[in-house]
Amino acid sequence: MDYGKTLHLPETEFPMRGNLPKREPEFLAFWQDHDIYHKRLEQRKNGPKFILHDGPPYANGKLHIGHALNKVLKDIVLKYKTQRGFYTKYVPGWDTHGLPIEHAVIKNTGLNRHEMTPLALRKKCHDYAMEQMNLQRQEFIRFGVLGDWENPYLTLQHHIEVEQIGVFGKMAKKGHIYKGMKTVYWCPHCETALAEAEIEYKDDKSFSLFVKFQAVQVGTALPKGADLKNVYALIWTTTPWTIPCNLAISANAAFTYVWVRIGEEYLLMAQDRVAVVMEAAHITDYEVLPETLTGEDIKSFVFRHPLYERNSPILLGEHVTLDAGTGLVHTAPDHGQDDFDVCKQSGKPELQPLGTVDSSGRYTNKVPRYEGVFVFDNNVPVIKDLAAVNALFAKETFRHQYPHCWRCKEPIIYRATEQWFSSVDGYRQEALQAIDNVQWIPAWGHDRIYNMIRDRGDWCISRQRVWGVPIPIFYCEDCGTPIINDDTISHLQGIFAKEGSDAWWAHSETELLPDGFVCPSCGGKHFRKESDIMDVWFDSGCTHQGVLNHDPELAYPCDLYLEGSDQHRGWFNSSLLTSVAANGIPPYKAVLTHGFTVDGEGRKMSKSVGNTVAPQEVIEKYGADVMRLWVSSADYQGDIRLSPKILKQLSDVYRKIRNTFRYLLGSLADFDPQQDAVAYDQLTDLDKWALMRLEEVLESVTESYETYQFHVMYHTIHNFCTIDLSAVYLDIIKDRLYTEKQDALLRRSAQTVMYEVLMTLVKITAPVLSFTAEEVWQFMPVGFKDKESVHLTDWPKTHPEYIQKDIATRWDTFLSYRQDMMRALEKARQDKTIGHALDAEVTLYATGKTYDFLKDWQDQLATLLIVSNAMLVQDKAPEKAIQGEAHPELAVVVEASTHAKCERCWTHSKTVGVDPNHPTLCARCASVLAE
Repeated sequence: MDYGKTLHLPETEFPMRGNLPKREPEFLAFWQDHDIYHKRLEQRKNGPKFILHDGPPYANGKLHIGHALNKVLKDIVLKYKTQRGFYTKYVPGWDTHGLPIEHAVIKNTGLNRHEMTPLALRKKCHDYAMEQMNLQRQEFIRFGVLGDWENPYLTLQHHIEVEQIGVFGKMAKKGHIYKGMKTVYWCPHCETALAEAEIEYKDDKSFSLFVKFQAVQVGTALPKGADLKNVYALIWTTTPWTIPCNLAISANAAFTYVWVRIGEEYLLMAQDRVAVVMEAAHITDYEVLPETLTGEDIKSFVFRHPLYERNSPILLGEHVTLDAGTGLVHTAPDHGQDDFDVCKQSGKPELQPLGTVDSSGRYTNKVPRYEGVFVFDNNVPVIKDLAAVNALFAKETFRHQYPHCWRCKEPIIYRATEQWFSSVDGYRQEALQAIDNVQWIPAWGHDRIYNMIRDRGDWCISRQRVWGVPIPIFYCEDCGTPIINDDTISHLQGIFAKEGSDAWWAHSETELLPDGFVCPSCGGKHFRKESDIMDVWFDSGCTHQGVLNHDPELAYPCDLYLEGSDQHRGWFNSSLLTSVAANGIPPYKAVLTHGFTVDGEGRKMSKSVGNTVAPQEVIEKYGADVMRLWVSSADYQGDIRLSPKILKQLSDVYRKIRNTFRYLLGSLADFDPQQDAVAYDQLTDLDKWALMRLEEVLESVTESYETYQFHVMYHTIHNFCTIDLSAVYLDIIKDRLYTEKQDALLRRSAQTVMYEVLMTLVKITAPVLSFTAEEVWQFMPVGFKDKESVHLTDWPKTHPEYIQKDIATRWDTFLSYRQDMMRALEKARQDKTIGHALDAEVTLYATGKTYDFLKDWQDQLATLLIVSNAMLVQDKAPEKAIQGEAHPELAVVVEASTHAKCERCWTHSKTVGVDPNHPTLCARCASVLAE
């Protein structure tokens, strides 16, 4: 195959003048037309596998810069691993179920979901998800990401749903699934339970209330001379709307409590909180009675609800702290997990949840006077009612972080409801042990997820929606037993494999159960289906089975999960729990996390602030390769900054790298590596030094890819191109490239090195600068390459023989001297003493070890400094000399040459005109032309 003709590129000049936004789509078409992705898989089919499982983004809305960061990081990893010989099948995925999709459909269409049949709403959600997935897929492809884009995985696909209910069935069989009453996060706007990972914290303004509960029974602890009607327990709350739902007051057995007298009233509170409470209430005239009480002393106390004729007894709980409030906690089991737990532990039926709020966040008939009112609308009325009965001790407002729903962005509540849960206690220790066996990158990821799993409560996995995978449980109408077993799951899997989860709503219970099925508990024959669906995190958390374990070309466990650090509580977490609970192993061998994108000042990106940077805008202005370069440039372990200024700087860096490629290609136009390459032992010392630096760069870059430290790779390549190549090697050899005879050994020696640099550089930058590397590859002469695409090449081979310590020591020392010399030349240019460096004659004044060292370089000094003449003098420097900064024992005098300038090499030389046949050339150039 004629690889040099695979693209329509100019044959006379490498088109390295940018215009990436227009050029890059041509290479996308090339990769697609030539099926490069599948060719690289075929090429590596016998190699070891390296499988990265794609964390599925939601099929909802345009991609943001965080998506670009994530997908490009994955692409960099896989392109590198492919070059190293690994089989790297990459199946991109999408999360297509759940509240985000359903919410978007309802919002965009204005439909009332309560007036639609489940199947009608599911159809609209399905179509919307597919539409959004297709739009996002095109954007991901535009990023330059190679993968099986024609066959992505979607959580709505039948085989993935089949595997998901299989995981659920395994967990249920092991006793890890149960239904129970708990206080959960609840979105009253979306009318569903939420997982912790579905909560966002936003700044909110709340009330801060101190409320008095009148004493009913305090026994012998009644303050001397006090009347019960003037004795109170003082509680603190930031949710006034929950006061009507109060059933008790919680205290801590270890705390010391006191009575505080204010006028005729006596208030019970923790001793350590008195001063703070009085200051908040702006009260200075008060008395703390000397008698103290422990939490144990007051556990028999009973107080009266300020708004209803019912009692609120004291309960003891360790959740009561002295960080805020009064040391006495208002307790409403319907609306707080700690409240729920302490009331449940009391064993008193009258302290169990009442069902005070319905699914839409409105009070039920269990809350007289406020029935039908939306809870957040009742804060002010409750405050007024408390004030009217002299129960309001003090009131303030404050701003704090309050939980909001991730989809509708509205505040959420805590609500006690019956839900399906996964009992994490049943497999917690297995999960913790699995965490220890996983490589976490960076290492702090281990402790973060370990602590989360160690401390997390049971997982609420049910949602009160219809767009998702149903909880595959039946209820016996005769005895009420929930039913899930191998027979029911297996039968459902067969149906779902053909029809998908729509079947749950399309068919009756009889059709969904095996023929002749009867209740295992009572033999009953009448059943109803569970109406809830699974948490969307359970969907994506089971893809290790529906994707990894389903496809024999993939692997379970896979080699790597790579997502943002928020997924420690999200996808990493749910994937680990479902995998361990069902199969006893983690789904991944390693987990890499990255931070979040922020603006140039480190602020969170926000549309309202106007500091967002969209990937589409970056690509339109600079091209995807500049965006990819940004991804590689930052230490992703923390937050990654991005701004127009940063992009401009990266564009400049990109241009320098691109110009390096351009110069290398242009200088190798007449070079045939098969015929013209020079053996290593015939290279000049400068050439050997360049190869040594190339080898050091290759080692550093390889290590940075292996350890996922891509910013190290970025800086290494950037410095190599701008310092080692542009400022030193390529600058110095420019003379011999242009002035020596075409096939001169000195010239071919330089071209041999440039060829090695080009072939190495194009391969090691390909994972990041995928479009540019392909452009370079396609423009190379046919004899340079053996693959039709740079993305089918192997990683460069190492040449440890290039590392010569004596050469490194000598050249590192000389280059440090050269920096002082070049500073003197630059000052001469600034002073207008010279124009171009070749206009200069340089005299170096040195003594001692400096002179001894530079003496060996005397014949090369002019060439290495790129001046017309350089002379080393062992003498004291004149006053006009410029002293070296790194080497004060060196001084430099720069003067304009008085000799004529050679028209060919631009060197000023006394030999110009010596050859009568070439009166405007120096002797060297005349000799070359004569040959």
